[in-house]
Amino acid sequence: MAVITRIELQMIDLIPKVKRVDAIQTFVSQETPFVTVYDSDGGVGTGYSYTIGTGGPSVMALLEHTLAPALIGKDPDRIEGIWRDLLFLTHATAVGAITSLALAAIDTALWDLKCKNAELPLWKAAGGARPRVPLYTTEGGWLHLETKVLVDDAVEMQARGFRGSKIKIGCDHISQDAARLEAVRAAVGDSYEIMTDANQGFTLSEAIRRARVLEDCGVGWFEEPLPADDVQGHVELSRRTSVPIAVGESMYSASQFKDYLQSGAASIVQVDVARIGGITPWLKVAHMAEAFNVMVCPHFLMELHLSLVCAVPNAKWLEYIPQLDSVTAAPMRIEDGQAVPSDAPGLGIEWDADAIAAKSVFSQTITGGA
Repeated sequence: MAVITRIELQMIDLIPKVKRVDAIQTFVSQETPFVTVYDSDGGVGTGYSYTIGTGGPSVMALLEHTLAPALIGKDPDRIEGIWRDLLFLTHATAVGAITSLALAAIDTALWDLKCKNAELPLWKAAGGARPRVPLYTTEGGWLHLETKVLVDDAVEMQARGFRGSKIKIGCDHISQDAARLEAVRAAVGDSYEIMTDANQGFTLSEAIRRARVLEDCGVGWFEEPLPADDVQGHVELSRRTSVPIAVGESMYSASQFKDYLQSGAASIVQVDVARIGGITPWLKVAHMAEAFNVMVCPHFLMELHLSLVCAVPNAKWLEYIPQLDSVTAAPMRIEDGQAVPSDAPGLGIEWDADAIAAKSVFSQTITGGA
């Protein structure tokens, strides 16, 4: 039986390709923790997670001092057991973002190692439901952009075969959001999907008010209309509008998704593999949503989520926000507006080790003698 003998930790800071502004924040950087796991048979697996500009050093400290040392000597194939052991090892800080992000970096590394040892791509090892998935783009829909820019980007992406665009909402007045959405709809026609995202920026009364505009524009969903911990607010909003309510990027446990699904507070689940704590809990949430006949459309991390949405049957879309091109040897494969997962064993991401090393702002190795 192979055991884990060494863990390498790194963190890089990626600057966004474009300016990204939503209703509550500006995305200024992506701190990206990496975990590389080595086993006694020579196997290697690499995983990662991310923060939007803050918290990365805290994630690395938890990995360095608590989680990575606990992996030494463990059987890397026991992914479920390891995940639960590490969760309870950090019970005083779970459920929470820092713990989940650290767990995700480890869990994705273990899945990468397992898939490589089995000579299977992740999308097949985790289910193999479909060989490709339609894309919608977020990169041209940020809140600070002028209406003409929104329209031009949507038209361009439609011409490239993309099936939809996400437009950030949360302008000072409802009329401004309405004008932006109406201009995009007029340009792309009725068959092109428009998603909207408020980034938790509204009160319940304002969300109900703006949902009427979204209905008139035929949008695909109303994403994060309210603070993520306001389950009952989302229940009330869901009762007041025909627009599907999408939530999930700001949730950190499967139980939080359970509460939303049982309450009828959301009809689209946007579980984020990094923020939920890895592939192991991501798959549980996706299958739980399937049992409720609810669609999964994950948030960000398109290069990793590509394999996961192709693994499960209830995922319709992949969000297009490129961020890893500077540290990978090849971009995500796109054909006629659809993303195609890699058939190479592992996560399906071809890392550029030299580029990662050059961008590293933290590096540490954990061994049995540490």
